[in-house]
Amino acid sequence: MSAAELDSLKHTETPEGIDLALRPAGPVVRSYAWLIDGLIRLVFYFALALTLPQFGEFGLGVGMIVLFVVEWFYPVVFEMAMRGATPGKALFGIRVILDDGLPLTWYASMTRNVLRTVDFLPFLYATGLVTMLFNREFKRLGDLAAGTIVVYSASVDDKRPLPNVAPEPLPNALQLSEQRAIMDFGRRLAGFSRARAEELAGILRPWLGSQATPAKLSAFAMGIIGRSKRESE
Repeated sequence: MSAAELDSLKHTETPEGIDLALRPAGPVVRSYAWLIDGLIRLVFYFALALTLPQFGEFGLGVGMIVLFVVEWFYPVVFEMAMRGATPGKALFGIRVILDDGLPLTWYASMTRNVLRTVDFLPFLYATGLVTMLFNREFKRLGDLAAGTIVVYSASVDDKRPLPNVAPEPLPNALQLSEQRAIMDFGRRLAGFSRARAEELAGILRPWLGSQATPAKLSAFAMGIIGRSKRESE
């Protein structure tokens, strides 16, 4: 069992040894961002359609070139100019980064956007949507090929306080990643519905048995952080 099983967060370590907690963006918010970007392009094309016909065949030729450039390079240019975010992504607080947490590169941006044509097949990004639903980090084929991930821009706050409950020691020895998962659970418990909290707590039942309840996990989280502080003193 790993921390990833208890949370949708992706933990990665930078070359400087800093642990980053990234929250992958799912299909719904990415679809909203795609619609906004599509609307922006549509407004731009409408403006061209009103202007270029005045120049006859020359205007038609320019329009075809502009259409090609915008469709293929709109996301690439904006992702590189706006730290991994198109206007649609920026509006919903998401952006593209590399798998290791580093900023997006030109090569990675070009790769993921060239493969949009494959993800679009057979219509309306059906292939990309199916691919996203079958991996934990919601990657479409372009992301898998480019080594990129779409995440929420706001960093996950690992400093959120744990519930104010009496600490309890762990009944069994757990690995460091498993202890971190319990602490993450405790910090985020206030944001879960009761059903979601019970669902996540149930993942630990093979290790903790009947003690794998939201209340108990909060107490274990307090015990873990208390022990960590004592060990560091």
